[in-house]
Amino acid sequence: MHLLFEFPHHLTVEHFIAKLSNKYQPYLDSQHESHVTFYDSFDWRLYSAGISCEITQAKNELSLTLIELALNQGIASEAIASVPVFVNDIASESLQLTLAPILEMRALMPLGTITLQRFRLNILNDDQKIVVRVVIDESPSLPNRLSVLPVKGYDKACEHLIETLISHPINLTPIHQPLLPAALQLIGRKANDYSSKLNVDLAPELRADIACKYLYSHLLNAMKANEQGVIAEIDSEFLHDFRVAVRRTRAGLSQLKGVLPEDINARYIEFFSWLGQITGPTRDLDVHLLNFEHYKNSLPEAIREDINPLHDFLRAKQKKAQQDLAKKLRSDRYLNTLADWEAFLKASPDKNPVEANAQLNIKELADRRIWKMFIRAIKEGQLITRHSDAEELHELRKTGKKLRYLMEFFQSLYPESQIKHLIKNLKSLQEVLGDFQDYAVQESNLRLFSDEMINLNTPANTFLAMGVLIQELDTRKYHARRHFTARFAEFASTENLQAFADLFSDNKPKRKSL
Repeated sequence: MHLLFEFPHHLTVEHFIAKLSNKYQPYLDSQHESHVTFYDSFDWRLYSAGISCEITQAKNELSLTLIELALNQGIASEAIASVPVFVNDIASESLQLTLAPILEMRALMPLGTITLQRFRLNILNDDQKIVVRVVIDESPSLPNRLSVLPVKGYDKACEHLIETLISHPINLTPIHQPLLPAALQLIGRKANDYSSKLNVDLAPELRADIACKYLYSHLLNAMKANEQGVIAEIDSEFLHDFRVAVRRTRAGLSQLKGVLPEDINARYIEFFSWLGQITGPTRDLDVHLLNFEHYKNSLPEAIREDINPLHDFLRAKQKKAQQDLAKKLRSDRYLNTLADWEAFLKASPDKNPVEANAQLNIKELADRRIWKMFIRAIKEGQLITRHSDAEELHELRKTGKKLRYLMEFFQSLYPESQIKHLIKNLKSLQEVLGDFQDYAVQESNLRLFSDEMINLNTPANTFLAMGVLIQELDTRKYHARRHFTARFAEFASTENLQAFADLFSDNKPKRKSL
């Protein structure tokens, strides 16, 4: 049963009500101006999950409505006291339960606002009882829309009204599309206009230097897209995505040498290394704050509240680190060097570059580098025993990251199912190595924080709770270390070795230029 309809362009609300009055008793319950603002995270998490989030301001009232895009059906609607930024700002438990698994740590950001005249009609029967409710949204820029809201126990009346709406002389058109897509078009936004995923299409025969500049330009755009969010500290994921783009660029420059001029390569390896260093402290503190509830929940209930002063300490420290980072991202060194990098990437490529690998086609270069990095990862992993120190696992983790970045850079050059399968296998190994390293870093940082907090009149019970937390992290690190052997055995299995060889090691190096 269709419940959403669109008016013909010539039909006004007044004319519609007049025509409807010939058959029904419509009662205008209310008419008011409404401002509907659409919200999502910067990376469109709600839209990707098939949800539209609308916050409507009418008179002095605010309401938040979630709509399932595919079916154009309401999921939930609640009055709110103020516009939320994060999920925890929403008082409604049902809305929190719906949104938290999707948004996680991301902030809600406005996509745009449209202004409507909203009419609410009640359709009455002969006994003056409401049998159907109707909402009409009148807009100067969009076709008028009508929503039918059935009343329980009056299904026949609802069906009869719908038949009238789509018949002559009213002739409304049933539609399935919710308001969001039409509103996005009106306000000039395109859904999913940002994604943190690296998805660059490269032609296999493209010259290596041209392909790499194209790839670095994509990563530069990701940095620029997140830059202001980092400075304004809208949410922690802006910095995360910024750092990923920085790391990917640095990995490309260090792993794809002999493609760009040597002086260019050296200058920007140093620059992106500096960016990694200046963004690290803030990101580390972000991670501690994001994990804080997990920290608390891992402690015995009797001492959970004793850890709270650590949160205050972390927040103050993070705020200072964030201010320092924002200052550096406004500095001449950052702005001028990034502008130079952008200008280099936009400049026309040399017709006959002299660098050793510049005139290889990108598929040949990708095969060489991925295969070499894979063999390096296998050799490093095979040397690790239960007696190896943490640094050896850390080195393998760094090698795994470089391999992952290379595979993601060039995934469009290979059959999708095969490359995705191999990336998935690599991710499985990376997870256990990442967990081991993260627990080690967090444990080490907490010991340092404990030393700093001694001079801040911190309660003794907080240090006791931190000691228990450090022990918990050490236990998790131990279990991650134990899982490494099995995960690496899967990664180094004969089947996985053959799959990598089949995809990357068969092509012999050839020189080809466009």
